Amino acid sequence: MIEIKHLCHDIGGKIILKNVNLTLQEGSVMGLVGINGAGKTTLLRLISGVFAVKQGEIFIDGVSVDREEARKSLFFLPDDPYYTIYTTGESLYKMYKVFYPAIDRAVFDRFMQEFSLDPKKPIRNFSKGMRRQLYISLAMAVKPKYLLLDEAFDGLDPLSRLAFKKALNEFVEEYGTSVLISSHSLRELEDFCDSYVLIDNQTVSDSGDIAEKVSRFCKFQLAFREEVSKELFADLPVASLEQNGKFVRVVLEGSASDLLPKLEALNPAVIEEMCMDFEEIFIHDVEKRGYVK
Repeated sequence: MIEIKHLCHDIGGKIILKNVNLTLQEGSVMGLVGINGAGKTTLLRLISGVFAVKQGEIFIDGVSVDREEARKSLFFLPDDPYYTIYTTGESLYKMYKVFYPAIDRAVFDRFMQEFSLDPKKPIRNFSKGMRRQLYISLAMAVKPKYLLLDEAFDGLDPLSRLAFKKALNEFVEEYGTSVLISSHSLRELEDFCDSYVLIDNQTVSDSGDIAEKVSRFCKFQLAFREEVSKELFADLPVASLEQNGKFVRVVLEGSASDLLPKLEALNPAVIEEMCMDFEEIFIHDVEKRGYVK
C-alpha cells in the first residue's frame, strides 16, 4: 500500500501541491486526473523519489519513500524518459537490470517482439510511440508491485493501447500489481481503472470508484414540437444542458429511473436516454470550478 499524508511541495517558491492525502491499495488501478498544470506529474515524481519530499510523508508498504528499499518495489514510467543518442533497447535492459536484478528477460523479449521493436537499434530513431512501447516492455519485465505511469497511452496506436491494457490487467490479476496512472484520455481510464483521484486547486478535491461516480449522473436527448426555453428545466438537477432549436441534450444528477418521469412531464415529442461517461463528468466538474468559460 502507498500512503501519502499531508504532502506539500513547491518549485521555486511556487506551491504545486498542498495537504495531499491519498492511499493506493494493493491490487488497485487508480486514474490520476486533473487539468494541465494541476500537479499530477509532480505527485508521481514525489512518490517515485525523483523529487525529494519537503513537507509531509509518503510510505510504501510502511517504509518512507526516502529510503532506497522502499523504492525497489516501484517502477515509474515518465511521459518522456531521458535517453542518449547511443541508447538502445538492449543497453536500457542492461541498465535496468542493475536496479531490478529480477527483471524477466523473456517478458521483455516477448513484448519487444509483439511491438516489432529491434533491441539493437538506437532509440533516437524511434517515434514517440515506439519509445513508449520500449519502456512499457521494460516495465512489464520488471513486474513491479507498484507501477506509476505518466500519460501512459500517449503516442500509442489503438492496437498497442489494447495490448498494453490487456497486459496490465493480467499483471494486476497475477501479481497483485497496483497501478497509478495519469492520462488525458479519460475514456481509456474509465475502461481500465477501478478508481480515480482528482487533483484540483493543488490538492485532492475528489476521489472514489469510477463506476459509482458515473452512476450518479444520467443523460437524455429530447426533441420538442416547438422551440422551448431552458427555464423549462429549472426544477430539475441539471448538470449541463445543450440546446439547438427544438432539440435538447441534458445531463442530470440522479438516477435515470427517477428523472425520466419528470422529463416526460415536459411533453417532449421524443425522449431518449444516452450513455454517460467519466470524461463528460470530468468536464462538468472542471466547468463548475470555473476553468472553462
